[in-house]
Amino acid sequence: MDSVNTASDSNCKSLENCLAERRESTGDSSSGGSARSAHSEKGPSARSHREAGEALAAVMMSPEEKLAVCETQAQTYAENQQFDAAIQELVRCLALVRLVHGDGHLKLAQAHAKLAQSYLEFKGWAVQAQEHSARALEALLLRTPCSPEQEEGEKADTLRCLLSVHHTQGQSALLLAQSKTADRITGKSLTIRTLEEAKASLGKAERIVGDLRQLEGGSSEETAKTEFEITTGLSRLYQRQRRPQEALIQCERALKLLQGQNRPSEVCAVYRDMATIEQAQGRLDRATQHLLQARSVAQSQNPGGVEQARIAHSLALTHSASGQPEHIDSALRCFEESLEAYRSTLGPENALTLSVQDDLCRLLLLIGQQESAVKIQRESLPLKRSVFGDLSAEVAETLQLIAGVEMTQGDMRRAHRTMSKCLEIQVLLLGPQHKKTRAAQRTVDMLSEAPEVAGRQRKASSLKARPPFCAVVPSHNPLGGTNVTDS
Repeated sequence: MDSVNTASDSNCKSLENCLAERRESTGDSSSGGSARSAHSEKGPSARSHREAGEALAAVMMSPEEKLAVCETQAQTYAENQQFDAAIQELVRCLALVRLVHGDGHLKLAQAHAKLAQSYLEFKGWAVQAQEHSARALEALLLRTPCSPEQEEGEKADTLRCLLSVHHTQGQSALLLAQSKTADRITGKSLTIRTLEEAKASLGKAERIVGDLRQLEGGSSEETAKTEFEITTGLSRLYQRQRRPQEALIQCERALKLLQGQNRPSEVCAVYRDMATIEQAQGRLDRATQHLLQARSVAQSQNPGGVEQARIAHSLALTHSASGQPEHIDSALRCFEESLEAYRSTLGPENALTLSVQDDLCRLLLLIGQQESAVKIQRESLPLKRSVFGDLSAEVAETLQLIAGVEMTQGDMRRAHRTMSKCLEIQVLLLGPQHKKTRAAQRTVDMLSEAPEVAGRQRKASSLKARPPFCAVVPSHNPLGGTNVTDS
């Protein structure tokens, strides 16, 4: 404690010395007979005094006060969508909580749980989320024993912390399940194991929601929001496990939870999930009905907005998947509706707008409108290079699609040039041994055997083999001519 006081006193003295030096330097410069105005003399001096005062206040601030400031700043950064700064402040909060309350306190578990939730929600970092969720559980197990009265008072906070931990673990496990690998030791799919972990965590979170409802005599807004997220998470889990009926039951339960609440975007998302499940089972009519319900909700809340554009895109894909001629016109109308909404809200250069254009071009190719598809792709190529970069998968796919149409049109020279550019990008992105790269290489080799391409390549090779111009010019004076060599 004496060393801390000594360090604090030395910091205060050093800041006082800095202030004294600033005052002396200001006084010397003002007495030197300079022609500055009074306003210009007071400006820098006042600013330096203010900065020194803020530094002094920061040094003298207690850890409890710093913790309160960091929590407020983290909340402000999160509301302003400055997610990196928010996470940085939450890391500081974690260190300060350990300093203020120690390792055996509920506050430490809450700080770990909050940081885990932020990693998953703000950045999508499932590994970091699981790491801090596990530390939150350890902190809860190592809590310092307290009195029964205090234990009863903290029961609701403990349950909320456990709810956050298990919910975060379940959602992060679902995110990790996207990696389709296998365990070399047991031979068991890691995806299956991760889905089982996700189901166990979400099940625990679901039971804690029931305990909280009994304890609080109802559901708070935050608990209701978490219950909805648990339900939609279970729906995605059942979809991954190919259990469509259970997934649909969870979707219907999610819709019931949203009744009486003004949350149209969540309602539309649930309807879109239900349409995806129905379409995967081949029930396109029921999928279309769900999407039409979602579009009705979106139009009533925000006509021509992003949600309506997303639903129109889903409707277009559903109509295209039917393969029936009477649905093609509906699909084209939905594509135009989606593109118009995306262009007006996000702009033509947005990634979602470009994705809808690509899907539209695939439909145009299926119905034989190659010229229209290639025109759209060529117009989108500069935008994709600007948005994704010259060496991107999106640019390579666009070049491959254009080359395929050029081949069907018989323009082999142009198709060879376009496919060669695609091959260069894929080699740099994926490597020469990737299956996509080797397929592109086979296409380029096939195009190289076309007569017009082979003839052009032979002509280019002969030009390269021709001796340079200086090698065929004589070095002596020709008869009746002038000397062509340097003097």
